[in-house]
Amino acid sequence: MRLGCCYYPEHWPEDMWADDARRMVDMGLTRVRIGEFSWARIEPEPGCFDWDGLDRAIAVLGEAGLGVILGTPTATPPKWLVDSMPDMIAIDRDGTPRKFGSRRHYCFSHQGYRAESARITRAMAERYGQNPHIVAWQTDNEYGCHDTVQSFSDASRAAFRHWLAARYASISALNAAWGNIFWSQTYRSFAEIDLPNLTVTAANPSHWLDFRRYASDMVVAFNREQTNILRALSPGRDIMHNYMGFFTEFDHHDVGTDLDVAGWDSYPLGFLEQFWFSDADKLRYARQGHPDIAAFHHDLYRGCAGGRWWVIEQQPGPVNWARYNPAPLPGMVALWTIEAMAHGAELVSYFRWRQYPKAQEQMHSGLLRPDSVTDQGGVEARQAADLIARIGVVTAARADVALIFDYPSDWATQIEPQGQGYRALRTAFEYYTALRENGLSVDIVRNAADAADHALVVAPCAMLIDEAGAAEYGALSGALVLGPRSGSKTPVLTIPAKLAPGPLADLIPLTVARVESLRPGLTEALASPLGGHVHGWLEYVETALTPRLTTANGRGVWYQHGRVHYLAAKVDADSLRTILASAARDAGLAPQSLPSGLRLRRSGTHLFAFNYTPDPVDLSMLTIPAGTQRIHGDPILAPAQFAVWRTTDG
Repeated sequence: MRLGCCYYPEHWPEDMWADDARRMVDMGLTRVRIGEFSWARIEPEPGCFDWDGLDRAIAVLGEAGLGVILGTPTATPPKWLVDSMPDMIAIDRDGTPRKFGSRRHYCFSHQGYRAESARITRAMAERYGQNPHIVAWQTDNEYGCHDTVQSFSDASRAAFRHWLAARYASISALNAAWGNIFWSQTYRSFAEIDLPNLTVTAANPSHWLDFRRYASDMVVAFNREQTNILRALSPGRDIMHNYMGFFTEFDHHDVGTDLDVAGWDSYPLGFLEQFWFSDADKLRYARQGHPDIAAFHHDLYRGCAGGRWWVIEQQPGPVNWARYNPAPLPGMVALWTIEAMAHGAELVSYFRWRQYPKAQEQMHSGLLRPDSVTDQGGVEARQAADLIARIGVVTAARADVALIFDYPSDWATQIEPQGQGYRALRTAFEYYTALRENGLSVDIVRNAADAADHALVVAPCAMLIDEAGAAEYGALSGALVLGPRSGSKTPVLTIPAKLAPGPLADLIPLTVARVESLRPGLTEALASPLGGHVHGWLEYVETALTPRLTTANGRGVWYQHGRVHYLAAKVDADSLRTILASAARDAGLAPQSLPSGLRLRRSGTHLFAFNYTPDPVDLSMLTIPAGTQRIHGDPILAPAQFAVWRTTDG
């Protein structure tokens, strides 16, 4: 695995560049990402290019031995372009224009901006496509960041109508699919359809879901225009985009079909603070990050571009954008780096080389302080480089467990949560955590077809299932766990004719007759021996099957029919962990309960253990396969430390 950093030569005097490059190499870095915010510098006036600065920067970095990853600059269109084409900006859900003054101020649907995006991409590719120092390209930067996938502009409305016409062919077919007889919503033509924002109360959920699909397709099309240019003019170089954490506004698998590598930006402490985690977890893991945040995204994005993936931005210290921004515990930057290696990363690149003392990110730390003194992140990057050399090549291996997560199901739960905060993404993360707490390695896949040959397949919330999708589940040979709401809606977000779990009922004979969502504090006790509770969601099931677990008052919660399990409720974390451990044993696996905050990852050649807890962990309690050799880490593993074993295959 290689190490790199993100660098902005335009931020620093040119006489610093050569020394920066030398210090990067001395730190063990071999890759550097540049250029993704450089449009105003390379084209200061319309059609007038000034390449000299970028030419010299690429030469200095490349001649020092660094492979350059060059970004297309389309995330930051310059002011002159916005002024010449004011309707290119995105419009938010409230109808407010997203003005110039930061970044991502464009609408994916605007054909004029799409042409400008292609023009600047072509100009860069013609200039640098054959440059020997360019080893890869990044398209744009963080598609959709700052809530910019959905744009409610005139351009978006016009293109959405065309998209619907292509999807449904006739307005009568659309009316029937959406159920537009309800509330007299019937349309006479596609030209009558507006965007689903600014309605008096909730818009038709099918309308919203199709708009979410359309908005995702616009990201795919925008990205494809750039990748087509780059492939033609810069063959042989990898093309990558940097995805984000807990971000589902577009389908990353669809974008990934045009990429060689899926990149993502890993900020474990910021994500812990900004998302749904409890106050107790935010305090316990404040300086480490939740032990599954980074790993979940490693496993998710590994499946989004044919198995190749990078961390292109790794948090090296305090960031600037979360509600609170603590410093990582000493050792965590190195741990995060090696954890990415354990999950199969080809590259970990730190954001950023040097903290910039101006503008919006001046409080975002780097490997160096603003005064160029090496910061703690830089110290640990050097340590990580040495450890990578010591560990050697880590080969991939299929995990025993596949977890299914699909983006449209998450969109469906955002449109129709039915209970505040219910999301397919959060549910998938909770199941992922429970599996990892059982010492299991997990592959996250898009659908059942991608889960073949796994001993255990877990679908925490696969809502939108049709007959073809159900057939893919039926073809699985391993054990299958279906979470609540699985198969509960058709692909257009309507209730299936035979109720939930829809066509999945062919796999387990039950019907969900009613559902209820439970506010915080309203729970149902589980019967012994688990003794936990139901919270958030409870389904009323009709079936001849005898439940394996019920509430204290006898309502079924966990059913099994052959190899297929169905959970009809959200249960507490301990109960979920116990249920999934039982399903894993039924599948022939050997789960082992880990101390809270300790995680394992198995590759084809190594076994890794990571201590995210604030306390030392005695590794003697682990079941370690015979023939392994510990090559790093102490028997008593200190906080923010890790252990590595080489297996017999390695």
